[in-house]
Amino acid sequence: MLRRLIGISAVFAFLAVSTVAEAQNGTLFRIGTGGIGGTYYPVGQTIAGIIGNPPGSRPCNEGGTCGVQGMTAVALTSLGSVAIVAGIVEGRLEAGFVQSDVAFWAHRGIGIFEGKAPMKGLRVIASLYPESIHVVARRKSGIKTLEDLKGRAVSLGARTSGTLVDAWIVLSLAGIDEKSGVKARYLSPDIAAAKVIAGELDAFFAVAGFPSQNVSRVVSSGHAEVLPIDGPAVDIALLEYGFLSRGKIPAGTYNNEAEIATLNVSALMVVSERLPADIVYTITQSLWREEAQRLLSNGHPKAKLVTLHTALDGIGIPLHEGAIRYYKEAGKLK
Repeated sequence: MLRRLIGISAVFAFLAVSTVAEAQNGTLFRIGTGGIGGTYYPVGQTIAGIIGNPPGSRPCNEGGTCGVQGMTAVALTSLGSVAIVAGIVEGRLEAGFVQSDVAFWAHRGIGIFEGKAPMKGLRVIASLYPESIHVVARRKSGIKTLEDLKGRAVSLGARTSGTLVDAWIVLSLAGIDEKSGVKARYLSPDIAAAKVIAGELDAFFAVAGFPSQNVSRVVSSGHAEVLPIDGPAVDIALLEYGFLSRGKIPAGTYNNEAEIATLNVSALMVVSERLPADIVYTITQSLWREEAQRLLSNGHPKAKLVTLHTALDGIGIPLHEGAIRYYKEAGKLK
């Protein structure tokens, strides 16, 4: 099932920014994130403000940001993790936020990337936070369990997203074939949420840190609820896919009275090995400064989980040499 190929052409929605990596005589550092209604984009905006120090800005020792001098970092929306890794390898992005499973498969040329050249040049700066797989069902659809998805109109995520990969895995847990078991749609979460509200879609998958804006919107409208991912098949999946872990969506996150069992992957900040080590060192150093942690704690709820303590959790692919240098100095690596 997971050997089916996805076209990985990277189609990005650039937000009022040049595709040339230069800005006002400085350097433009493009970070591929996700949709505006997801988690990657708002967290990416905060991190972009931390790791850059644009031309004309005050230097770090005078109260300015402590990022790379002369570099303007920008968070860009994208169609998902699969598109982002392609953008990094092909030089259209300097960095990106990707799911740990997608990074793992891309680096090795397996899973959804089987038949493609392994993206051996992918490197990690940090593991950011856990992401939860959301299965959101329209209330009037009668869908209460994963098995109820069979034969229904379900969005599995955009074709270039990591969500699609995880949707395949979750459907397999319920014994549902992704090709014939559902009426598959391939929509971004924001469009899928709108179609659920309009009664044009029965369910959709989303992979994001909670609370996800798209999921919150459709649940708050009274049109949908989040399904649990549980049962004996989950134990098998955890053994087969080492990048997955058990997770729980806390009570009250989506008007839910009790915790919702789910599966998690990790969100990674990924770059190319071609990026100079000094730049990556400064980016890594700036990300873990005390001032940066304050900015993150005041941002999106998931940004509070971006900490040095978990920076090396579940990365799955090699660290960039500039990041290795920092983590050794910080005592995180020997």
